Amino acid sequence: MNVRRRLARSRINTAGTAALAATALAIGTLSGCSSDSNAAEGEGEGGKLDVVASFYPMQFLAEQIGGDHVSVTSLTEPGQEPHDLEISAQQTAKLQEADAILYLKGLQPSVDEAVGQSEVKTKVDAATLTKLEDLGTEDSHGHGEGEEEHAGEEEHAGEEEHAGEEEGHALDPHVWLDPVKYAEIAEGVGKALEKQDPDNAADYKKNTADLVKKLDDLNTEFEGGLKNTKTKVFFTNHAAFGYLAQRYGLTMEAISGLEPDSEPSAARVKELQEEAKADGVTTVFYETLVSDKTAKTLAADAGLKTDVLDPLEGITDKSKGDDYFQVMQANLTALEKALGQK
Repeated sequence: MNVRRRLARSRINTAGTAALAATALAIGTLSGCSSDSNAAEGEGEGGKLDVVASFYPMQFLAEQIGGDHVSVTSLTEPGQEPHDLEISAQQTAKLQEADAILYLKGLQPSVDEAVGQSEVKTKVDAATLTKLEDLGTEDSHGHGEGEEEHAGEEEHAGEEEHAGEEEGHALDPHVWLDPVKYAEIAEGVGKALEKQDPDNAADYKKNTADLVKKLDDLNTEFEGGLKNTKTKVFFTNHAAFGYLAQRYGLTMEAISGLEPDSEPSAARVKELQEEAKADGVTTVFYETLVSDKTAKTLAADAGLKTDVLDPLEGITDKSKGDDYFQVMQANLTALEKALGQK
């Protein structure tokens, strides 16, 4: 599978790790509090765990797995572009009062900074519960760069790492759009809640199993729906769908990079126009939380259609569904139509 993209300079420099080992590491950091601590005993407001999630995909996991035992607050409001979030003083205070924080390091720099300064004991970084990959270079074909490169990244933080970013090397954080990776994160979140609130561990375990089963079924639907199509190439507004493309044997061509507000060059636009003809591309996808101007301009110039492919960074009244599963079903339908399901 090819994921061919030219990435804009990215601020994202999160290191990915193997899912099983990283899950153990994440759970190991959930140190206990004193015996009279609300966080340790699961005695937040109304007897529920107070969980702060960084943005919608993390909020959805906390709600689905926590069920009636958690009270979930998202730092990113519906309709707000999560990449651009700046933490307010009120939100910083909310973080300090939380029983648990669920976030994805590398997606929202202001959140990463605030979480790092928080004294909350339970900080669950979803990026440590699956493997993030560098899908940005033309010759990587959607695969990670290997153990030696990751080891080098760990040893050479700072200037060399930033130099790598300038060259377009960055770990893609959009793992929730791959149902398989999202399921891995769900399992890690479930274990974290079990550790935090052992009295309700059985419910967290059951809820996690139910969610993973639904994600497995969704993966099966995507496999079947995208297996036989006239083309495997799709154009999208920003490079959010690399893991999805990699999972289902597709090629994503992004107008901009990992950050949705980056602008394409004139040469890039011309290249996409030529590629649309060569690969039988019919549709340019845009999304609900950022401007569709560039996508619609490209489509008009190249004689292509436009449609929505939702990166699920937030649910609004413009979303084609009320939750993760409904929007992902809408995404599948849009892809089947655009790619020409046989």
